[in-house]
Amino acid sequence: FYLTPPQVNSILKANEYSFKVPEFDGKNVSSVLGFDSNQLPANAPIEDRRSAATCLQTRGMLLGVFDGHAGCACAQAVSERLFYYIAVSLLPHETLLEIENAVESGRALLPILQWHKHPNDYFSKEASKLYFNSLRTYWQELIDLNSGETTDVKEALINAFKRLDNDISLEAQVGDPNSFLNYLVLRVAFSGATACVAHVDGVNLHIANTGDSRAMLGVQEEDGSWSAVNLSYDHNAQNEHEVERVKMEHPKSEEKSLVKQDRLLGLLMPFRAFGDVKFKWSIELQKRVVESGPDQLNDNEYTKFIPPNYHTPPYLTAEPEVIHHKLRPQDKFLVLATDGLWETMHRQDVARIVGEYLTGVHHQQPIAVGGYKVTLGQMHGLLTERRARISSVFEDQNAATHLIRHAVGNNEFGTVDHERLSKMLSLPEELARMYRDDITIIVVQFNSHVI
Repeated sequence: FYLTPPQVNSILKANEYSFKVPEFDGKNVSSVLGFDSNQLPANAPIEDRRSAATCLQTRGMLLGVFDGHAGCACAQAVSERLFYYIAVSLLPHETLLEIENAVESGRALLPILQWHKHPNDYFSKEASKLYFNSLRTYWQELIDLNSGETTDVKEALINAFKRLDNDISLEAQVGDPNSFLNYLVLRVAFSGATACVAHVDGVNLHIANTGDSRAMLGVQEEDGSWSAVNLSYDHNAQNEHEVERVKMEHPKSEEKSLVKQDRLLGLLMPFRAFGDVKFKWSIELQKRVVESGPDQLNDNEYTKFIPPNYHTPPYLTAEPEVIHHKLRPQDKFLVLATDGLWETMHRQDVARIVGEYLTGVHHQQPIAVGGYKVTLGQMHGLLTERRARISSVFEDQNAATHLIRHAVGNNEFGTVDHERLSKMLSLPEELARMYRDDITIIVVQFNSHVI
């Protein structure tokens, strides 16, 4: 199909969301000015999720992107639950006691998070009681363990990730008398999700990453140009340290079968993820849970099969790698995105496109036509197009949308080609996934004055 520019725009803007941090007395006292986020599905339904929330009892803002595989159930659960686990891990002992006493006596709870959600961001009402009970057990344990020390953010992030993954596993093993919920917890545990989460508090930025979504900082150099700083490492076969880590955790006899065709046990691209109990539980436990589970589970081929060379589970962990960065005035924005973006764009281009979008200033690169034979007429066309691009106000009101437009529509000259965009966005569902992955992006803009 040929899509008109308005049709292209309505597809690109369908899931966009923006949040501006409120000002007090005409001043914004937060190190975050606001954020833009957006999603473009390739899978139907989309397997990516996103979350953003302000922590109300501690300072700080949480933002995250989650990339699901083998369905969207695990990504959905993690997007709803992880921030509560992080917030609870960060709370001081007195606040945890207040919350527990309120639940105990049936009083209204202190709100922990203020969510910033798009109307399309689904929340599962059916499981909320189950999720709440697991979270409550966690904070009760934190109260009992109280050491009186203030919690280190890095430690809190690691504990929250591991604990949520543990709860996902436990809920699936225990099951639920309600057959709908029983099926839900099993779907969550048997599917998987990667997570890349940012916690911003004043000048302290922590990135907790599990899997192959990425965090990147956009830095403005003194001459006004843009550069990118990586704040996460992909946990996959391209990361030598990660391959070494996996090999260290299993006997030497398994060395050849651990990573095959760049996948864990020849099957899984990310080497860290939530859920995916196929790579964590013993064979006996998998069989017991599947046999006693609902019939829908038995019809699912994925749950029955055991990965090849499966000798010493667990092969997979949800433990995040945490990087701390102290924000500087030249750090202008943060991009969190699932691998759908990074497969199509280099981080340097991402930094430049977002930087120019946010400042409205184009730094003219010489037009590079890398090895193409270009006629004078084509060159004239490129220059005319470039001039039109500078004079036209940016058509997107959202930095994440602007980035998706480039990720999907860029031609070999690095400019957005409407015809290419139209083709890519009108691909039928079954074909779309062959050309691109789901793309989810959050662009966080920092407040240089406060920093």
